[in-house]
Amino acid sequence: MSEKSQALRLINNLLADIREPDFIWQVVALLACIGSALLIARWWRSRHEEGSGRLNDASARLAFPLTGMVLTGIALTTLDNFLHTHLLKLAMPLLGSMALVRGVIFVLRQAFPQATWLTAWERIIAAMVWGWLALYITDLAPYVIDAMEKVQFHIGKQHVDLWTVLRGIVTIFLTVVFALWVAGVIEARLMRLHALDANLRIVGVRVAKAVLTVVAILASLAMVGIDMTALSVFTGALGVGLGFGLQKIASNYVSGFIILLDRSIRIGNIVQVGADGGEVTQITTRYTVLKHPGGNEFIVPNETLIGTTVQNQTYSNSRIRLATSVGVAYDTDLDLATRLMAEAAKAQPRALAEPAPKVFLTQFADSAINLEVGFWIDDPEEGKGNIVSDVNFAIWRSFKEHGIAIPFPQREVRLLNPV
Repeated sequence: MSEKSQALRLINNLLADIREPDFIWQVVALLACIGSALLIARWWRSRHEEGSGRLNDASARLAFPLTGMVLTGIALTTLDNFLHTHLLKLAMPLLGSMALVRGVIFVLRQAFPQATWLTAWERIIAAMVWGWLALYITDLAPYVIDAMEKVQFHIGKQHVDLWTVLRGIVTIFLTVVFALWVAGVIEARLMRLHALDANLRIVGVRVAKAVLTVVAILASLAMVGIDMTALSVFTGALGVGLGFGLQKIASNYVSGFIILLDRSIRIGNIVQVGADGGEVTQITTRYTVLKHPGGNEFIVPNETLIGTTVQNQTYSNSRIRLATSVGVAYDTDLDLATRLMAEAAKAQPRALAEPAPKVFLTQFADSAINLEVGFWIDDPEEGKGNIVSDVNFAIWRSFKEHGIAIPFPQREVRLLNPV
């Protein structure tokens, strides 16, 4: 290069300042700014540590670099008239890049709260930002950009180069992450609106995420300068894929929105789909999660819920009838036995008083008279097997107290012509 860039002049001037006695004042000023920024950031975190929310978390993460930039800028303006301040000028972009890295990571953590890969990607993103900053300071960035612009290729009728592609990827990534963060804020606000039906809240969240993601992608492509007509081949291939290989996924996606909008199945309902049943704990755009009282979770595709018969035990109300049977001997006082069985069911706290438990004689069997006691509960999410077990134990104790026998099958064998 015939003429040195501003960045190279800054480094050369900094190296020249090291030999001068006044350089110690630059170091003192920078250390004072960094130390003050650390104290202010610590005070800010202690003041807001009891608070919750995304804004408090963001301010805690960005307090140090932003405060350091402000204090360094003040010191730079104040000392620039008295001595060289090349060290402070170099510290400004470094603190700015730290704020940028922390801001990007914060938005990523809010957009993907369950993602464990962010721990490793945080270092990669930081290395990329600091690496690009090093290229900028050393004035190598224009050479790298020129080299990537020479790698050219065509997408349909669109003429693009490697630099455009990389810039587009970064722009799309940042805009989509920002859109997902905004969607997360909308989700948090919608989920706090308890007056709104749970299914409608979920629909609002899904629509917000889908719309914001599409808008972010289109806006980022427009910012990069890629013509939308270049995507016609991709959209055509996507349409063919949906028609052949992805029709199940599309069907499940549409079925998920139908389930959420018609509210035939809600979060907390107790449903039975074939042999699988349990409480609805999650409804996504592709599947619905059923949690069995035993702890097993069933992932049911939404298309199955639309195309088959679903037994929703809590569709109109949460009351369901449970029953248990027991056999008594033929010489038993049936009035006493039925009264004891009804009292055993009534004694359970979860059993409803209305309709009251009722006992039926169901069968005159070979070895016993079968009696069935039926009772109602309104909290099936608490489990059904546990209360049936409690009723059975109560019946057993009551029968034992009053001397009522529960017979078991007996066979009488007669030997003819004994030897």
